[in-house]
Amino acid sequence: MRINGVEIEDTFAEAFEMSGARLIVTAHTQSWALTAAQAATGFATSIIGCGCEAGTNELAPDDPTPDGRPGVAALFFTTSRQGMETQLLQRVGQGIMTSPTSACYNGLASGDAIKVGGKLRFFGDGFQSSKFLDGRRLWRVPVMDGEFVVEESFRVSKAVGGGNFFIMAEGIEAALAAAETAVGAMRSVPGVIMPFPGGIVRSGSKVSSKYKGQHVSSNTPFCPTIRPLVESALPDGVEAVLEIVIDGLEEDLVGEATRVGVVAACLPGVVRISAGNYGGSLGRYQFHLRELVGT
Repeated sequence: MRINGVEIEDTFAEAFEMSGARLIVTAHTQSWALTAAQAATGFATSIIGCGCEAGTNELAPDDPTPDGRPGVAALFFTTSRQGMETQLLQRVGQGIMTSPTSACYNGLASGDAIKVGGKLRFFGDGFQSSKFLDGRRLWRVPVMDGEFVVEESFRVSKAVGGGNFFIMAEGIEAALAAAETAVGAMRSVPGVIMPFPGGIVRSGSKVSSKYKGQHVSSNTPFCPTIRPLVESALPDGVEAVLEIVIDGLEEDLVGEATRVGVVAACLPGVVRISAGNYGGSLGRYQFHLRELVGT
């Protein structure tokens, strides 16, 4: 199968079950809402070393915020419910509560409840107060610009992490142009994030290493500079590979983001689109590239 002359390899991305949370961050202006959300989702590219994977989504015009102010969605993905509670306590407390004029609300309709605002309220030193708004229990914590409003609990639901595809190109200019175009198109799919810097990762990994105690290492079959030294997975003419990793609140959303991204990435200079998997032995979810782009 080819799209615009680019080969779509007959393979699949293997993804895993994760826990997902969606927070609505609001502020006096859209810029400050985004600043708070970006601070909370910072250093969250890979579950391997960051504790969670996170990113932001724009809200749809018909998705009003609980307090009627400008806002943005922040999505978080972890390997467990307990891990999510730890991450949100730290990230909401340090990244959102500290940001001027911010407030933070639960953005999921269902899932297990974890107490975040109900713990952060103690920062109020006894002067915090609670209120109910449309069935939500909120805490009002006094801060120096007024009060920080935070919902007592956030919902955590089953989610999908680790969807991916590889862009193999003739050089870095073509690979980067295709990856940037793909990520730009994928951002239109709600409920998904591409957690790496700019949505793109160059240091793809494999789950093995020659070194004791090192559980992951560089994905050497896809590294062009060592092609003569390894069993390479790269076709002739490929000198640069970039990967896009996708996390989503639902399986269908990850599939749609993959489809949109793969089609958008088929630009001049791209030789092949592939994906990473473990033969289907580890991940619960499989996203077959040809099936997705053929629909």
